[in-house]
Amino acid sequence: MTDLKIGAHVSAAKPLAEAESRGADVVQIFVSNPQSWKKPVPRTDAAELRESPVDFYVHAPYLLNLASPNNRVRIPSRKMLAQTVEAADLIGAKGVVVHGGSVGSDEDVDVGFERWFKALDSFEVTVPVLVENTAGSGNTVMQNLDNYGPLWAAIGDFNVGVCLDTCHTWAAGANLTTAVDRITRHTGGIALVHGNDSRDPFDSHRDRHANLGNGEIPEDLLVGVIREANAPIVVETPGEPEDQTADIAWLRERL
Repeated sequence: MTDLKIGAHVSAAKPLAEAESRGADVVQIFVSNPQSWKKPVPRTDAAELRESPVDFYVHAPYLLNLASPNNRVRIPSRKMLAQTVEAADLIGAKGVVVHGGSVGSDEDVDVGFERWFKALDSFEVTVPVLVENTAGSGNTVMQNLDNYGPLWAAIGDFNVGVCLDTCHTWAAGANLTTAVDRITRHTGGIALVHGNDSRDPFDSHRDRHANLGNGEIPEDLLVGVIREANAPIVVETPGEPEDQTADIAWLRERL
């Protein structure tokens, strides 16, 4: 049995009820439409969430690309991240998860690190911003785990941390047995794990999550990397609440 907190990404409508139904110690929610630039609306239950024993994490909208060469994407991304951090602070969230984004097809990835610095330097980071590794290839900033080195050289003085996604790591072609070390040698640790299996083979660059033990990642590798990360775990797995309940139980039995 593990002391690590384990939970799931749940609907934001009634997150405490969702946590209870899954037996979750921690939940991740959106505080705004993940496919919209609209500002988060203050929650009427903010005080209740803040005082709850359940730990909360917030996932930023998918539209954000802080590394984009396009001003009409990059600048709204900065604004939306600032608004998301503010909303997360109001509910006492432990962190805001953000994907690394991508640079232009003709650009060196190093410009993405500079753009990340400018984004975080543009507002007060009152809640840790957790940079998540991604499954993509080519011009994506964080599909290569070694990029946490130059990224942390740029933003490490801010209130930041790492979110390690196991499906993304597998899909990006990274060795799960060395993934944690490749990250923590630069960042000092991992703040959150997205514990997901993968529907696709190793190095597929496809971001399709599977329920734990029902995907392509060998069980020993999946359990091993999650254990080594030694951080709270959120499953972002498909299906009904009972499927995520089963995933949480699967982890508790093995960690």
